Amino acid sequence: MSDSWRVALPVAGGVLVLDQLSKFLIERAFALHQELVLLPFLSFQLTYNTGAAFSLLHDAGGWQRGFLSAVSIAIMIWLGVWIHRLTSAERRLLWPLALILGGAAGNLVDRLSTGAVTDFIVLHYRGWYWPTFNLADAAISLGVIALIFLSLRRTPG
Repeated sequence: MSDSWRVALPVAGGVLVLDQLSKFLIERAFALHQELVLLPFLSFQLTYNTGAAFSLLHDAGGWQRGFLSAVSIAIMIWLGVWIHRLTSAERRLLWPLALILGGAAGNLVDRLSTGAVTDFIVLHYRGWYWPTFNLADAAISLGVIALIFLSLRRTPG
């Protein structure tokens, strides 16, 4: 196993496990659309998303399940190749890539097992609501933000 995978697998695996555990616990504790306000800006509310991010394609008639699953698998393969090919100078990219990989795996498990992604985290402020998301989505978002930040800090070579 390469040094890159020694870092990436535990990170991606940890994201996958935490994501699936959180979804399992929420599904056991909440009825569909039941809301628990935790803070003035944060709630938990069980929902299911049959579409992509922000519920894009949620009403597409069912074909999106296979399509989005295939896209997720392709992205995970691409990320795996990228991780495998990282040079020692690029090791700073390992954590962001592993976060994205673990998040993609978490949502793929949902999509393959139930046809929908389990979402439950709601951010809101004065009547404004961010689309409901989960830990896998948060890991993907953090990984992408970190990749963007790291690419902007790249020194010309």
